[in-house]
Amino acid sequence: MNIKAKLSARVGLIGIQEITLLTQSNNKGKQALYDLLFDVDDMVAYQATWVFTHFSRNDNEWLYDKQNELIDEVLVCLHPGKRRLLLTLLLKQPLSNPPRTDFLNFCLEKMISKRELPGVRTLCLKLSYEMCCQIPELMHELCMMLDMMEHNLLEASMRAAHKNVLKKLKSRKKAINQ
Repeated sequence: MNIKAKLSARVGLIGIQEITLLTQSNNKGKQALYDLLFDVDDMVAYQATWVFTHFSRNDNEWLYDKQNELIDEVLVCLHPGKRRLLLTLLLKQPLSNPPRTDFLNFCLEKMISKRELPGVRTLCLKLSYEMCCQIPELMHELCMMLDMMEHNLLEASMRAAHKNVLKKLKSRKKAINQ
């Protein structure tokens, strides 16, 4: 099967599952699909990213070594759907310690940006929390940014993520103070 040809047209969930089954069990197939994440055709790149979000947890581990490349791509990605899918893939991975400062700054900026889609903002909030947990000094900065957000004006997904992150922060504080 020519994966690029398949991804250059609109593909439904059944097509995505078909490509997933063909590629996830062999590294050569994964690499061919991965290369399409950077294709100049936005539709191909978007749908290739979508396929990776359907990989099993074990097969997704193949992307762990590609984390820096995925971060580099999300930092320059102009396609909002692909950006959301890339952030989804990164959220499924253990993040580097210490975190990349350019990626942390990106997430902190995008989580408060009204120009971003709610899905991107929500994922950036979750990723910011994960990265800030690694460096206690950053937790204070994250708390200040969360306090600046007007909870009642947030979209439903952001409200839920905001509430959950605040809850996690409070439980961390309790654990540290005990």
